[in-house]
Amino acid sequence: MTDDTGNVEAHPTPELPATLTVSKPRAKKSNLGRWLPPLLVFLVIVGVWYLISLFVLDPHLRFLLPLPQDIIIKGFIDPLSFNALIVALYQTVIVSMLGLAIAIVLGVVWAIAMSQAKWIERSLFPYAVILQCIPILALVPLIGFWFGYEFQSRVLVCVMIALFPMVNNTLFGLQSVDKGHKELFALQGASRSTTLLKLSLPAALPAIFAGMRISAGLAVVGAIVGDQFFRRGTPGLGILISNYSSRLQGEQLFATIITAALFGVVVFWLFGLLGRRAVGKWYDFT
Repeated sequence: MTDDTGNVEAHPTPELPATLTVSKPRAKKSNLGRWLPPLLVFLVIVGVWYLISLFVLDPHLRFLLPLPQDIIIKGFIDPLSFNALIVALYQTVIVSMLGLAIAIVLGVVWAIAMSQAKWIERSLFPYAVILQCIPILALVPLIGFWFGYEFQSRVLVCVMIALFPMVNNTLFGLQSVDKGHKELFALQGASRSTTLLKLSLPAALPAIFAGMRISAGLAVVGAIVGDQFFRRGTPGLGILISNYSSRLQGEQLFATIITAALFGVVVFWLFGLLGRRAVGKWYDFT
């Protein structure tokens, strides 16, 4: 636009907003992208399950892969099966969580001891590897002879299976502390205990919680394996699995296996949530 003298007169352009946020649609899209792929995979698995059970297996062999609705009706809705499942799950929860707690304490203490000196690490770490490599089945007679065939033996199996990830991950976290931070603590005259409590352990928390997640799943496996090896005392999920498989009760067997798997997933998720709560403000715990 020109004025009376013929000069071009510029008009100020209206200011545009710096950012335009649409948080709600993005959140919905993010949630959809997170849950849709596993849901689609689940539907594919169920579809393949139906195809195999209905069209591949002979009707007399359908107990090998029962229909999902039969598993729900006979394994979860039936009062007798459901009550037995709840009692067994309670027993497995107690054994696995107690074994996991012992494994966490022993693993952290073991790793802290090895992190204090190289000669301690060279002396103790090979035995952690040996403990991980020993087949539990080979030790069952000895464990039963020394500790009996009930609660204590089941807990011991959980500890043996879940211990190594705690030792390995905690040691890795303690040894991964920034060297510059260590030198700064040394320049300030910090003692070894102060450096451990205020630098090494906080910096190792992400690795420690990662080890807890792995050990939590292994503790559930250990509780079920211990049940199958030591058949005395209150039955857990492992004893139910053995009983249902020997009786060819496919629906109850699959219901017990699904319950054990879901319990392991819940424990893994809870320790992941605990890790994010503990260190998520300053570390990307994914």
